[in-house]
Amino acid sequence: MKLIKIGLASIIAAGALYAGTYKVDASHSNVGFKVKHLMISNVRGNFEKFSGSFEYDEKTGTVKSIDGTVEVDSINTDNKKRDGHLKSADFFDAVNHPQITFKVNKIEDEKAYGKFTMRGVTKDVVFDIEKTGEIVDPWGNKRVGLEIEGKVNRKDYGLNWNKALEAGGVMVGEDVKINVELEGVLAK
Repeated sequence: MKLIKIGLASIIAAGALYAGTYKVDASHSNVGFKVKHLMISNVRGNFEKFSGSFEYDEKTGTVKSIDGTVEVDSINTDNKKRDGHLKSADFFDAVNHPQITFKVNKIEDEKAYGKFTMRGVTKDVVFDIEKTGEIVDPWGNKRVGLEIEGKVNRKDYGLNWNKALEAGGVMVGEDVKINVELEGVLAK
């Protein structure tokens, strides 16, 4: 029995040698979104300040967990007036809720299951996840690329502002499509 326990401990320890924490390289990553405007087109934007990390098992080629934080005040839709409105209490209320967080605790069949927190509200979400590659860069650093896509209903998080259109419909859609492209560097 003792030999079995030692054998299992050795297998678990050997597996841990292949798993590592990757820090998100923000200069080579993007946290973007799009939402319907006037029911006919999309407004796209991104957040310029964010951080995060993920656990990646090199041996199995699988991501084990993801943690990310976005600074709401860094929103950029290429329109300063709109960005100011999005930061206001009508939408993100950046003064009182300066961060959006995403914590994935389970990844299975290319689905990331976790908690998404925005404007003080936390909901369970399921996003698609794809490993886009892994490489050792010219400086000897191990890097892994991930793409995460999904959508949330902004009203579920208290982002309720809208205006009715004379022709029918509303100014801003409820569903926000999220696209996150990450490049992580193995922490040393």
